[in-house]
Formats: sequence, structure tokens, C-alpha cells
Amino acid sequence: MKTLKLIPAFVIFITLVAFPQNEEQLFVVASYNVENLFDTINDPTIDDEQFLPSDSSKWNSEKYSVKLKNLAAVIDSMNYGWGPDILGLIEVENKAVIEDLVARLGSGKKYKIVHYDSPDGRGIDVALIYNSDLFSIARSEALEVELPDKWPTRSILHAVLCDAKGIEFNFYVNHWPSRRGGEKSATARIAAASVLRKSIDKLLGEDPKSKIIMMGDFNDEPLDVSVEQTLRAGLMVCIPGSQLDTAVYNLAMEKKIAGEGTYLYQGNWNMLDQIIVSGSVAASNYICNSYSIFKPEFILQKNGKYAGSSLPTFGGRRYFGGYSDHFAVYAVFKF
Repeated sequence: MKTLKLIPAFVIFITLVAFPQNEEQLFVVASYNVENLFDTINDPTIDDEQFLPSDSSKWNSEKYSVKLKNLAAVIDSMNYGWGPDILGLIEVENKAVIEDLVARLGSGKKYKIVHYDSPDGRGIDVALIYNSDLFSIARSEALEVELPDKWPTRSILHAVLCDAKGIEFNFYVNHWPSRRGGEKSATARIAAASVLRKSIDKLLGEDPKSKIIMMGDFNDEPLDVSVEQTLRAGLMVCIPGSQLDTAVYNLAMEKKIAGEGTYLYQGNWNMLDQIIVSGSVAASNYICNSYSIFKPEFILQKNGKYAGSSLPTFGGRRYFGGYSDHFAVYAVFKF
């Protein structure tokens, strides 16, 4: 009589977990305006006086450390505690503050940084961090935006990352000119939209199936002229076969139509932070309806006229020691 050899249950469990079969590999893309991530060191080439120990804000090492800790807590809690794989950062002073922030992240992902110094007078930049276990950098550039009044503004970051199969993804990180100045300021954002549209038109002209993911704080909403007409970013409809290769789709538009937003201003929600994708990404990579506004309970203001919005670092000149005045946004994609 043969003796049956039993395999311990935990061995079977480990085998099943370690070798998943036919599972789609996903990656999470997020965009976060981190509200003035400045160090405490005076840079004579930019106007950073508001964020120095000598200023009335008393921006010092302790406050800077709190800011880093708070931002890291938000970023680490994305993607069910695993952190995003791609993160566009808006309102960072320089590469050093990005390095300080990445050093605080606890997800264990091997993030690498893409950053260029911007001509913006206040020294506000954008940056991209990416999970180097999933992507490698092919090339990058800073697209300069020339405004009608010639005032220097933020560059648009363009980074081309390759996945494990060598497929290129074009990521753009935006921080378009502010709304300060009312209606007149709209021409500045139209100028930024024109620069971005020209760049993606070049890609789509070379390859209509180019994989393009645009993100950032556009300082305009999905239905404003700069986004809907100049950039020509339309509503994403999750019906297979409905996406055109040469079109671009605004994943945030549906949320805007539903009355949601990422930034509360004078009692109204504004959908300033958006993720916009090319037709190829919409059809082949985007996990439908995964675009979300990230607002964990621990960052929310609980009382007053700003209840339900993110607790900021500053409200005007008043220090709150919070996170950011914007919510982050994210979307899930498959390779």
C-alpha cells in the first residue's frame, strides 16, 4: 500500500501567491499640488523670501520637517498604502526638496526623480517621480511657455519612460499660470495649452498610437477654453471602441460635471487638478472609471466654511501646519 505524501498547506499558499497566473500588471499615476514645498535656505536667484526663518511666516526647519512628514503620509497612503508608481509634483522649489520628500516615503518603492529648474520668478517648479522597478527613463525635456506679457512662468515637464517591454509612455507635468487677474489671465493658460498641444501633436503625427498621459494643476477647469478648446481634451466615455487614437480624453471631466473638485475657492469646488490621456492610452491602458480625487479622512478640515477640504499649510499668512490646499488625483492603468 502506497503512502500519500501530504504537502503542507502553507507551501501551497506561498506557491499561489508568489506565482500569480495571467494577472494584468497595473500602475497608478497620481498628481499632487503640494502647496509651496520650500526649504529654509535663501536662494538669491528667486523670490523665496516668504519661506525663510526671517520672514513673518517664520518658515523654519521644524515647519519644513512637519510639511515633509505630512506630505509623505498622504503619498504613502495612496494606492492602498503602496504609494503611486508615477507622481507628478506641483509647487516644489528645487530638486533638494524633492529628494527630502522621497527620503521620507515609506512604501519601499525605488523612486527616481525628473526635474528641471523653472524660469518662474518665485522658483516654483514641477517634477516627476517614478517607480524605477517598473519604468526606466528614456529622455526628458522642459517645454518653455512664453506668455503674451513675456512674464516668466513654469515650464511643462515632458518625461519619456519605458516599461519592461520597452514601450514608451510620454508623461507631461503641468502647472499653468494662476488665475490671479481674473478673465485677463485666461490668455496665459491658453498659451500654456498651445505649447502642450503642439508637443503632443508632434508625437501623434509621428505615431497616432503614442501613449501620452498629461497631469497637473491646470489652473483651469475641464470646460474652460484652454483645456476643452485649445488642448481639445474631451469627455472620456468608457465604451470599448469609442476612443479615437488622435483624440485626447480628460479623465476629470465627468467628476467636474458631477460637481466635484480638488480646490475649494469662495465656497465653490474647482477641478483644477486633472489627468488627460491620449486615445491609445484611453483604449488600451486606462482602467475605466478609476480616476479619483484622493481625500483621506485624516487630511480633511472638519469645521467651518472650509469643512471637507484639505487642511493647508497656510491659509493666507496664517500657519495651520497641514498638508496642501489641493487634493491629489490619481488613476489606474494597465501595461
